[in-house]
Amino acid sequence: MSDSPAGRLQALFEGHRLTPTQRRIAHCMVRRAADAPFLSSVELAELAGVSQPSVTRFAVALGFDGYPALRRHLREVAPPERPAAAPGEDAGHNEYQQAVLAEIENLRHLAGLLADPAPVERAGRLLAASRPLPVLGLRAASSQARGFAYFAAKVHPDVRLLDEGGSMLDDRIDAAVRAGATALLCFALPRHPREVVEALEYARTAGLTVVTVADSAFAPVAAHSDLLIPAAVGTGLAFDTACAPMLLGRVLLEAMADELPDAQARLERFDAKAAERGLFVE
Repeated sequence: MSDSPAGRLQALFEGHRLTPTQRRIAHCMVRRAADAPFLSSVELAELAGVSQPSVTRFAVALGFDGYPALRRHLREVAPPERPAAAPGEDAGHNEYQQAVLAEIENLRHLAGLLADPAPVERAGRLLAASRPLPVLGLRAASSQARGFAYFAAKVHPDVRLLDEGGSMLDDRIDAAVRAGATALLCFALPRHPREVVEALEYARTAGLTVVTVADSAFAPVAAHSDLLIPAAVGTGLAFDTACAPMLLGRVLLEAMADELPDAQARLERFDAKAAERGLFVE
C-alpha cells in the first residue's frame, strides 16, 4: 500500500466488514482523498450519493464515535492545505474536458499504486503459471477482458475468454480446471453483475486463485478475490470511462510476459507469420 492519502485511507478501511452503502462511501473518499478530511458529512453524502445518516453509521463502523471524530483523524494524516479545486472541477473547463482531467487523475492514482510493484509481479507469476488461463469479464468489463485475452494469446499458450454469462459459465470454468488451470483473471467494473460475483465464488470453490482488476478495493467482488488490484473508472459522462483499468490490464500483461520464458519467441513467430500473410498494412 502506498503512503499517499488514498493509500492511507484504504489502509484505514481494510479489515472492516462494510455494507454496500458503506463501501460506496469508502470508494468515494479514496477517490477524493485530498478533499476527504475537509468534507462535511452532508457534502460527503452528496458526493457518494447516500444519506447523511449513512455517513455517520459508516464512521461508527470504522470504530469512531461519529463522523467528526473520523474527520479529525483524517486531518492528522492529511496534507496541510486543501487543494484549490478538486480534479476536473475547474470552472474554466467544459464537461468533456473535466471528464478527461478526471481520468488523468485516475491514472495518477494508479501510478502511485504501482510504486509498489509486488502485487502486479505476484499477479504476473500466477497468470503465467496457469495453463490454461481463463479471463473473465461480463457486460461493461467484457471489452477489458477481450483486449487482455487478445494480446495475452500472443505470448501465453492457452488463454480462454469468458465474456458471456448464463448457465454455461460454470461449465467453462470447470473445463478450464480439468484442463489444468490454476488461476483466473477477472475484470470487474460497475455496475457489477451478480453473475460475476457468483462466478468468482464458484471459481474459488473449484480451486482457482482469483486475480481481479476492479474499480475499487471495496467492490462487491473483493470478498471473492485472492488478489485485487484497483483502478478507478471515470464517472463524469453518461457512461463510465475505463482508462485506468485498461492500462492496468496492459501492465498485468507485461508482468505475465516477463514470467514466460518463450514470450519473445512467440511474438517473433507471430510477426513472421503476419508478414508472410500480409495481415497488416504498413
